[in-house]
Amino acid sequence: MAEQSGTDQPFNIVIIGQQGRLMYEAVLFAASLRAQSPAFSGRLLVAVPQAGPLWGDHDPAIRNDDVLAQLKELDAEILPFESKHFGATYPYGNKIEALSALPEGEAFVFFDTDTLITGDVTQVPFDFDRPSASLRREGTWPKPELYGPGYTGLWKSLYDRFDLDFEGSLDLSQPDEYWRRYLYFNAGFFFYKCPRVFGDLFLRYALDIRDNPPVELCAQSFDPWLDQIALPLVIHALGGGRDTLPDGLIDGAVSCHYRVIPLLYARESDHVVEVLETITQPNKIKKVLKTFEPYKRLIYQGRGHKVRAMFDRDHLPRREQALRNQIKRAGFWMR
Repeated sequence: MAEQSGTDQPFNIVIIGQQGRLMYEAVLFAASLRAQSPAFSGRLLVAVPQAGPLWGDHDPAIRNDDVLAQLKELDAEILPFESKHFGATYPYGNKIEALSALPEGEAFVFFDTDTLITGDVTQVPFDFDRPSASLRREGTWPKPELYGPGYTGLWKSLYDRFDLDFEGSLDLSQPDEYWRRYLYFNAGFFFYKCPRVFGDLFLRYALDIRDNPPVELCAQSFDPWLDQIALPLVIHALGGGRDTLPDGLIDGAVSCHYRVIPLLYARESDHVVEVLETITQPNKIKKVLKTFEPYKRLIYQGRGHKVRAMFDRDHLPRREQALRNQIKRAGFWMR
């Protein structure tokens, strides 16, 4: 169990790991946690989906011995789980299904694996009775149709489906029919006092939306947004919201959800770059990460700094896609 946090409550941390890019991201996450938050003594759980019918011929489990050895050295525990509902057709569902494998009744914080810990996570005042999630997001869902329901009609159909208080979820400081008025998160992190309670509700809502959506949503896409559609409903149902954490800690001074390394170099602070380049220097970690060609080029051969030189971080494009397009045109993107 963890050292006392800013809430005086111990907690575990969980990320997803699987064969391919995510296993290298898991090494980065674990190394950053140990370097930046040495007081954290909870369990770092790397939840790994196992081969099964929903993965077809692909085995998602981590089979790289060097990666597994490095994770063990960083005191990360592999936590296998079975994919019963999503698998290869919707890998974002891993974060939903993994929660069923976590220890019941123990507070948890979930982070997307493409995250670096950049400060002391034990000083974050998590209120595990009032869950929340990342507000570092864009208005990606829903996309109201010209002659269909607006934001209010689309979101209210979901709150009505699950008998939730729609009016209580609104940010009344934002204009009607503006996406920020409605409870919406990025699913890059979330937390609660029990992973089983949170996960059971997350799964129930997500499956119902996927398999039996309200008629108002007939023109809306659920891929890849399903987790982010269900997440605010779960948080609202469990008594949480958008204001249960101080600003500037998660997705700020304490963590960075960078998404892919080229974006990290393009837009993140000098401190985030310093954390990345410091934790990747030890020889044991370098030996593992250099086998992943994009990290070899971007981190160890200096191409990340060529990406960084392309952008003025005080005047970045408003939308992430514009950043991605510029990096791709310059030939510095990674797959």
